[in-house]
Amino acid sequence: MSSSSPILLILFISTFMINISSSSPNFPDRYLKSLTNPPSSSTPTESIEVTKPPPPSNPINPNCSILVLQNYFNNTPTSPPFTTLYSPPANCTGPWNKIFLEYSVSSDDGEQDDRISGVWLNGVEILRTSTPQGNPSGIFWKVRKDVSRYSSLFTQSNLTLSVMLESESIDDWFTGFYQVNVSLFYYQDQDLNLTRISPVEFIEVEPLKLNRKFGELSEASVKGMYNAGAFTNETSPDLIIPVSDNGDDGCWFRIKNESDIHSKTIQIPQNTKKAVLEIYVSAHGNDEFWYSNVPNAYIESNHLSSQRGNGAFRQVIATVDGVTVGSVTPIPVIFSGGINPLFWDPVVAIGAFNLPTYDIDLTPFLGFLLDGKNHSFGLGVAYSKSVWLVNANLHIWLDHGSDIVTAQSSSYRAEPMQLQNQTQFQTLDGQFKIEGQRKTEYSGWVNSSAGNFTTRIYEEFKFQNEIKLSNNGQDKEVEQKIKVKTEIRIENDIGHEISKSIISRKYPLMIKISTLPGAEADTFVSTADVSHSTKEKYTRALSSNEQIQIESENSQESSGWMLVKDRLILSGSGSTSQTLTYKDLNGFYSRVVSAANGKILQDNSTVASVSPLSA
Repeated sequence: MSSSSPILLILFISTFMINISSSSPNFPDRYLKSLTNPPSSSTPTESIEVTKPPPPSNPINPNCSILVLQNYFNNTPTSPPFTTLYSPPANCTGPWNKIFLEYSVSSDDGEQDDRISGVWLNGVEILRTSTPQGNPSGIFWKVRKDVSRYSSLFTQSNLTLSVMLESESIDDWFTGFYQVNVSLFYYQDQDLNLTRISPVEFIEVEPLKLNRKFGELSEASVKGMYNAGAFTNETSPDLIIPVSDNGDDGCWFRIKNESDIHSKTIQIPQNTKKAVLEIYVSAHGNDEFWYSNVPNAYIESNHLSSQRGNGAFRQVIATVDGVTVGSVTPIPVIFSGGINPLFWDPVVAIGAFNLPTYDIDLTPFLGFLLDGKNHSFGLGVAYSKSVWLVNANLHIWLDHGSDIVTAQSSSYRAEPMQLQNQTQFQTLDGQFKIEGQRKTEYSGWVNSSAGNFTTRIYEEFKFQNEIKLSNNGQDKEVEQKIKVKTEIRIENDIGHEISKSIISRKYPLMIKISTLPGAEADTFVSTADVSHSTKEKYTRALSSNEQIQIESENSQESSGWMLVKDRLILSGSGSTSQTLTYKDLNGFYSRVVSAANGKILQDNSTVASVSPLSA
């Protein structure tokens, strides 16, 4: 997403620089809606992201809530984050079974480009989000996120809460500003099950094949379909250590190329029994549309000025003392200025308001981390161009029954990434295909006061990306598929398997764009179709034959056209339809939303609830 005005062409490379000819085949691109047309309504527009929601506003009164931060963000493109002190509410101390963060924003009728934003608590990132583009009548939106996994932080006092939001400098064009409120809602001993509190249609269904006793344990541990590690965490961590920057320019590391590795030195407690690295990541600048980047040979052969090269494969790499301990390929998140901004008004793209995080279980590596020494935790992005914003949180579970835990890493087998590239082009037309796969296995045992347990992790990763350019580079297609399957097995000291978890994730993406010259000088017409989705499934089985299964699918289809001059949309049309389905031990939830030309046309939700007596 851009950090600057396409009208002024003042671009900050440290954030989101894009400076490519509109006729360049290196697509997709960024555009800015025109607010010169009179608004169809004087009522501000609410922007939404369709996702499995936490409880709606005040479904059950929280035990307590606090407004942590309130601030106006304007003229802040190079300013440090806004900070304030956080302490838990004095009138309702924990423990809490749920904590929700609410990030609510409003902007007046002035223009602002879409922006990236982060929220940190003592350097630990707890939300990565972005802003929509403005509307003539003003806009507002709200992000509610379950932050219960950070509860050990929320019990502490006098912590620094930081919010980074680099709004454009106020001038003749960018006249808007953001009013941001950050609030926290605390719940104690309340049932916040979606299927029991949502104010939507209820129907009875056949019970799922789940054991209630195990279901209650798992319900407390499941924090969301995006967070793979959250599925395996039965309790919140005791300690969370940030792997992030010092915060002067935001706590995120700014990755500028494929050899740029940022790290932080950490000494973890010697009574650590479990460790999970949670990664926050977003792509900007020349890699905002990394899934559409062409090979460098194509750019050089056609003498293009574009810097959006290195092909269309990326992975965030996590290292400890220079040794790779895990990697993730992120979901392509399309910000509200991308491809056709009319698609994302008022329904933003998947993940745009609550960017997903990615967990890497480091428990099998505790054998060389529990030596009482400092270790360097590093982050980088393979094949990257400038700029990626990356940081991580190290979640640690302690053994409260002993001061020192013994551990040993048993095995680590990681196949080299097998990338196959097929490149064929003639002048501006061509076809580029990348296929990659890798299998990784690693294991290790931890001997704590609870016993000696071995964690075995198996991961299979598959990647496909194909780019087609035709009609002298004016017709473009991208098709990408990401598939990840992770299996986590826990064994006792005699090698008996006591639990097995399988997490399967698929992230398909398809984009088609055609560009034609406009009737007036220096204008062009772009038509586009976008289809993308997240499909995720989690199963867990215990040795006692108790089992849980969670499935989620979120699919979005967008289509439209726009007349563009100097990256400013003069006219156009855009429509988006989206279907979300979610099934867990309590039942089934679905939501169907469609929007066109800035208005919601349909928004229907249904809950199919499992009977408590039959579950």
